[in-house]
Amino acid sequence: MPLYKIKKTNIDKKGLGLYAAQNIKKGTKIINYIGKIITKKQTEQSQKYDNAKPIYLFNLNNRYDLDGDYSFNTARLINHSCSNNCEYDGKGLKLWVTAIRDIKKGEELTCDYGFSYDEDYKQFPCNCGSKNCCGYIVRAESRWRINKKFSLGYQKNIRINK
Repeated sequence: MPLYKIKKTNIDKKGLGLYAAQNIKKGTKIINYIGKIITKKQTEQSQKYDNAKPIYLFNLNNRYDLDGDYSFNTARLINHSCSNNCEYDGKGLKLWVTAIRDIKKGEELTCDYGFSYDEDYKQFPCNCGSKNCCGYIVRAESRWRINKKFSLGYQKNIRINK
């Protein structure tokens, strides 16, 4: 029995998402993120990887990327959440989606897309609706740059003042 099923998502109002078809234990490899392995040079030269359209591109190492923009890559349907329950786990040229906590049957599978905080971050609004959402798809370590409530200093100060 597969660990996931495809359903309409609440995160991306127009799209689909993957949902747990059964309870999934922390550490379980759920689905292999597959596609075409391309060189960094191919990535830089292709207009396919323009931020103006959806990109399913992963940095595998200093030499190669993985283009997952293919219909046979079901893992591309996993949506971003600032309170993700999965992560991308890569070894060599393989990339898996792995549970980082126990996931209940019916729960949407989500990952932190890990986008950088740079001058383009406002191009990628986040609609995950989690309490940790900063409003943009930016990796957890950089969210404090957008909203001070995510900074460690601010969090420590709140705990001291309570």
